[in-house]
Amino acid sequence: MSKAYRVYSQYLKQRFGGRVHKISIDAGFSCPNRGTDRQSPGCLFCEPNGSGSFGIARRLSVAEQVEHGKEIMVRKYKAKHFMAYFQPFSNTYAPVEVLRALYDEALSVKDVVGLAVGTRPDCLGDDVLDLLQEYHQRTYFWLELGVQSCHDKTLNFLRRGHDYGCFVDAYNRAKQRGLRVCVHVILGLPGESHKEMMATADEMARLKVDGIKVHLLHVLKDTALGDLYEQGAFTLFDQTSYVQTVVDFIERLHPDTMIQRLTGDGPRDILLAPRWSLKKWEVLNAVDEEFERRGSRQGAACRFL
Repeated sequence: MSKAYRVYSQYLKQRFGGRVHKISIDAGFSCPNRGTDRQSPGCLFCEPNGSGSFGIARRLSVAEQVEHGKEIMVRKYKAKHFMAYFQPFSNTYAPVEVLRALYDEALSVKDVVGLAVGTRPDCLGDDVLDLLQEYHQRTYFWLELGVQSCHDKTLNFLRRGHDYGCFVDAYNRAKQRGLRVCVHVILGLPGESHKEMMATADEMARLKVDGIKVHLLHVLKDTALGDLYEQGAFTLFDQTSYVQTVVDFIERLHPDTMIQRLTGDGPRDILLAPRWSLKKWEVLNAVDEEFERRGSRQGAACRFL
């Protein structure tokens, strides 16, 4: 069934002749907010092991983590193609020679057809971007860049440690080198109105980002955001409101942007709320139904065509 938005996984199937499975890697990086030992307070939403870090065999070497992930994917899905995804923390937060050794280690594993590196805009010096350009030229490469919102008041609240201008500068320098960039945003952040969330969508359309991951704000235990939630400092989307908002958001994106994610989820044992987010396919099906109900699709309300 054809989707109302550009589905990244379908693009990968066409490019590589079959499904491509991402294997998340924790290479031991930290980030400017957490310090070299990962012990300093990070972003408001980040749990101690880093956002999106669940399920990673972090005690293994990079190559061993990839092999471990491959074994699981082959057993469950008969997978043949893999991307190595450096995910938790800021995976460009090290000297170039260290980065090169770790990326090469991941790519040395058989059947790894590409590389994705997640990081922050304040960890992308020109020397790092020059290195990433090398990988763009030798393999299938994505830079995954977290910004969460285009509003500085929100970034300050989240303790991001950079402003939106920093993101735009890093994004532009990455695009000057021809890199594919997937931007991460969060919907439902405390204090943001619907109009402000749509302004972030408009910014992503203006930049014509290659890919986007839209995350539902979800709250995890042992985070500063979790403490605020338990104090009643803010409320979260219900499922219906989120589905309507995310469809509004996608309608404003450029139609060429690849949608890599449409909701957020977290490990069941540390997820405080919303618990409905655990039913991921129910949320995605509801998004499809809302597009069909509206007779709409990605880019229908884009201002930058």
